[in-house]
Amino acid sequence: MDLLNTLVDKGLRRELPSREEALAVLATSDDDLLDVVAAAGKVRRQWFGRRVKLNYLVNLKSGLCPEDCSYCSQRLGSKAEILKYTWLKPDEASQAAAAGVAGGAKRVCLVASGRGPTDRDVDRVAQTIAAVKEQNEGVEVCACLGLLSDGQAERLRGAGADAYNHNLNTSEATYADITKTHTYADRVDTVRKAHAAGLSACSGLIAGMGESDEDLVDVVFSLRELDPDSVPVNFLIPFEGTPLAKEWNLTPQRCLRILAMVRFVCPDVEVRIAGGREVHLRSMQPLALNLANSIFLGDYLTSEGQAGKADLEMIADAGFEVEGTDQVTLPEHRVDAESAAGCGSHEGGGCGPCGVDEPPVESNEARTDLVAVRRRGAGTDLAPNA
Repeated sequence: MDLLNTLVDKGLRRELPSREEALAVLATSDDDLLDVVAAAGKVRRQWFGRRVKLNYLVNLKSGLCPEDCSYCSQRLGSKAEILKYTWLKPDEASQAAAAGVAGGAKRVCLVASGRGPTDRDVDRVAQTIAAVKEQNEGVEVCACLGLLSDGQAERLRGAGADAYNHNLNTSEATYADITKTHTYADRVDTVRKAHAAGLSACSGLIAGMGESDEDLVDVVFSLRELDPDSVPVNFLIPFEGTPLAKEWNLTPQRCLRILAMVRFVCPDVEVRIAGGREVHLRSMQPLALNLANSIFLGDYLTSEGQAGKADLEMIADAGFEVEGTDQVTLPEHRVDAESAAGCGSHEGGGCGPCGVDEPPVESNEARTDLVAVRRRGAGTDLAPNA
């Protein structure tokens, strides 16, 4: 297929595809899906080999968020029966992180619900970062605390944070349909603050919220312009008790096409399969490793994930290897570029139709049985899944 040959050539040269080419990837038929995966896989292997980076989430503060993000089980007014608790103590967070590191995770992501941190919250997270790093030699720490005020990114960097996550989630044109309590511009501003402070910027999207192909391409092109080191691709987990509980729009094939499109647009960036892979990719997860070079190990913020042991077996069975702490995640040219810009956080850290007519894909029947609310790990007395 000429389209795929063109995209592979561009990906190997780190050249941005056209919007039309990106849209064409999303419009390919199921008959061509394996060809799409194989083509994007060539680009993935060029820049990341067969390594898979493992990341582990620690939910520092769960639920009771004042923001109204429609996709989130922790949102204002959510009726989802999730765990709710206030800030974990630094030693509690460090113990939770240690379970993920023992399971093979290279990066620990410290996440807290809320609009954004107060200065006192930043101090609290700084203590947690210190505890995690003291007890887990060589681990990377990414903070995800919401919208940042001036100076907070610098303070987190000074405390030892390697990265900061703040997702754009969807296109600028449709953002107000998803969230009313803050703006798309607010999110862009926080990503820029993190990057300017010398933190490795991590920013991605959520697919499956009823968006169009154009929306998906828009947000991925916006991410490419922001140039994060890591792009997490989340697939909506339709929690009962949230406004998007009935949005079951994804098939495994659709998820693979989205991941392929992201890889072509961001060829040399860490593309991470994030929340929802077990729910929507299901038995097709191993194929997705040919597109993404990073996943989360074990559970997510408020939902349970695949068993950590099963993740490791899947990686090995698919012919991939877990990236070690002694290996650098990003390609050398990105590490060199960031180092020249004064960022020292990147050693191992972390952006025309083909002629086949495809009928519109109908929504999946709701599979609420696949959404398991997290009841173990951080904030509970039960052992974590890692």
